[in-house]
Amino acid sequence: MAILSGDFTNRLAKNKMAMAGLFVVALLFIVAIFADIIAPYPYDMIDTSRILEAPSPAHWLGTDRLGRDVLSRMIHGAGVSLSVGFVAVGISTLIGVVLGALAGFYGGMVDRITMRFVDIMLCFPSFFLILAVIAFVGPSIWNIMVVIGVTSWMGVTRLVRAEFLTIRERDFVQAAISQGAGDFRIIFLHILPNAMAPVLVSATLGVAAAVLVESGLSFLGIGVQPPDPSWGNMLTEGKDNIEIAWWLSMFPGFAILITVMAYNLLGEGIRDSLDPRLKR
Repeated sequence: MAILSGDFTNRLAKNKMAMAGLFVVALLFIVAIFADIIAPYPYDMIDTSRILEAPSPAHWLGTDRLGRDVLSRMIHGAGVSLSVGFVAVGISTLIGVVLGALAGFYGGMVDRITMRFVDIMLCFPSFFLILAVIAFVGPSIWNIMVVIGVTSWMGVTRLVRAEFLTIRERDFVQAAISQGAGDFRIIFLHILPNAMAPVLVSATLGVAAAVLVESGLSFLGIGVQPPDPSWGNMLTEGKDNIEIAWWLSMFPGFAILITVMAYNLLGEGIRDSLDPRLKR
């Protein structure tokens, strides 16, 4: 597989922007995993004597309208945002890979029905579709993960289908068919491992998109619900006090910007490293 080749890793290591994105992503993982140790205060600890306190040595990023430490809430919010991103992308990738593999391998009626369903789903603006579903099922972190996942699989389906249409005609696949290998074995053991390169790129970029969607939903009040911290609902609190507490909007917004940029840089770096036209 191209993803596991030494040539791919060497190319990725030489891409400074991709390495910068990978460093930020790794740092976010460490922060999310060890949030309870790194955070200077419990994220829900209220201190009425320090309401809307500006950044200081005691509270590096200031406090909110309940006197809670902004840095601690941002650290715990990193875990929430990354969890939503990865679970949602995992769901969308699983659905997309299965449907794309079936459409690309069998073709014919299976392909036509699948791709017409993809076209129908693409007709709906995804964010408004998510808003409608969340309004119906109710806001919670698990509902957000599932809803984002089941409304964002169409791009993966198209990518996998295109790869299957190409790979299924190659000699090693035809040899497996001639030897009587079953469809399941051919799809998942012969073709799919060779079709995962664009899926990896799509999944990396999809995490950034899912983080943005979750932040937008939380900002609108139908995402992660207080007192659980999310960068999106922290922005909502900042909006209500932006004239007197700039830090409530600036730091969560900056965290979203850096996270999305890091995943986009890493995704673009992976895409460039897997592009055969760049080989010398």
